[in-house]
Amino acid sequence: MFEQGPFGRHAEEMFNQLAKTFGDTFGEDFAAPFRERSMSFRTDIHEHDGHYLLEAELPGFRKEDIDVDYTAPYLTIRAVRREEKREEADTRRSVRSERRYGEFIRRFYMEDADREGIRASLKDGLLKLDIPKKETPSGKRILIEGED
Repeated sequence: MFEQGPFGRHAEEMFNQLAKTFGDTFGEDFAAPFRERSMSFRTDIHEHDGHYLLEAELPGFRKEDIDVDYTAPYLTIRAVRREEKREEADTRRSVRSERRYGEFIRRFYMEDADREGIRASLKDGLLKLDIPKKETPSGKRILIEGED
């Protein structure tokens, strides 16, 4: 079982709908800060025999900026982008900046992950997690002792 954390998807959908309503009513520039507040990233999750493959789009992030944590039953992916500080004197004045800074986070509920076997790799802005499933114990027939 692999699901987004409780309320995660619904909260994001409600927030995006609210931002759209503000944009429709007051114009796109007014709604931009609300729309950008949704600091999320896209993921694809595939189930295979014995494991899951999760792919997360994190363009522009280095592996040092990304933290993956599994504390049963939640898998959390957190990426932090810090605003760049310029040391040299910059005489240019920014008119508009569309770079996003802050914490990007996704949390997934998954009760059947084997945490010791989780492997992660990052290439060309794509984070890949190979998440093995725990082996589910097979059933056992219980013999009843006593009178025949």
